[in-house]
Amino acid sequence: MFLKIQKNIQLVLFISLLLPAVHSYAEGEIKIPAPPRLAASSYFLQDFDSGRILAERNADVVLPPASLTKIMTVYIAFRELSNNRLSLDDMVTISEKAWRTPGSKMFIEVNKQVKVEDLLKGIIIQSGNDASVAIAEHIAGDEYTFAELMNQQAQRLGMHSTHFMNATGLPVPDQHYTTARDLAILTRAVIKEFPEYYRWDSVKEFSYNNITQQNRNILLWRDESVDGVKTGHTEEAGYCLIASAKREQMRLISVVLGTKSKSARANESQTLLNYGFRFYDTHKLYEANTELTTARVWKGASDTVSLGVGEDLYVTISRRHYTEMKAATSVDVKIMAPVKQGDQLGVVNVTLRDETVRSMPLVALNTVEKGSFLQRTYDSALMLIK
Repeated sequence: MFLKIQKNIQLVLFISLLLPAVHSYAEGEIKIPAPPRLAASSYFLQDFDSGRILAERNADVVLPPASLTKIMTVYIAFRELSNNRLSLDDMVTISEKAWRTPGSKMFIEVNKQVKVEDLLKGIIIQSGNDASVAIAEHIAGDEYTFAELMNQQAQRLGMHSTHFMNATGLPVPDQHYTTARDLAILTRAVIKEFPEYYRWDSVKEFSYNNITQQNRNILLWRDESVDGVKTGHTEEAGYCLIASAKREQMRLISVVLGTKSKSARANESQTLLNYGFRFYDTHKLYEANTELTTARVWKGASDTVSLGVGEDLYVTISRRHYTEMKAATSVDVKIMAPVKQGDQLGVVNVTLRDETVRSMPLVALNTVEKGSFLQRTYDSALMLIK
């Protein structure tokens, strides 16, 4: 299936590269040049904070992910660490299966014990297949069971076009696959949930067993704003790269799948990132759980409730048009007690030149219990009058 998909993609890609990019994206009356056409099977560019998609092509086509699989492998390990079911100092006994796993290696030795922290660095920095199998066996008992955990997490995150069969990304035709969009979802979760471990993605080399290996992400040397994430390559998948970069207060995530060479995956990823940073800005408009407005509450112990957004509100717009944005709140007409903290009671809309660029629910920031009999009676009379 994948070979047929790849042939079709390559044909479409070849034709599309011959066509001039004559269109542009409009944002209100603001014209933004069309994204570059990349020599890749699939690609996806997204702002990390706002979630806005800035460029995509074949983003939902299922493809083999190669070693990009390992992002999910370490994501599960990070969750185990955060839930205190795993420690960085835990010692892992290396099985013969892990030692014999083909492909890129950390060069761990059978029956030796290795710290979890070293295994994670061996996966993230050196892309070690042997380390991936070792950590999978340590967490779940065997790699097959670990793959079930991977699929459970994929579904929880909303990666609905993804299925894993192993912790490494070694090919399993028709059964081990994902999409550029799903990989962006996963990458965003890793960076957001585990910043303390994500910092390892920017490490340029790691030594183990007297062998030093460099990170395969050459953008770490080319662009100081790039701090991750992962490369991948198999014959079926081609050369792949997920990159993330932060310039000033804006972070972008790019996913490029199915290029022809190591240099091509880096060049195309750089092109995509440069496009996003050149033509867009991301702004944080409102802090989570900070009062934006108040609303009248009827028949409550208090007659008002504070309203705000439940998470930080970011918008990504074309550059230099920040001052033209407008924000307006719309609150439910009649709010009756009881009100629970977190109840959605309205919406905040952000517009640019009369076009909505972001909407987010307004939620109650505090609880308002039912009022006394006298308060309820008084408000009932007021409501009749009004």
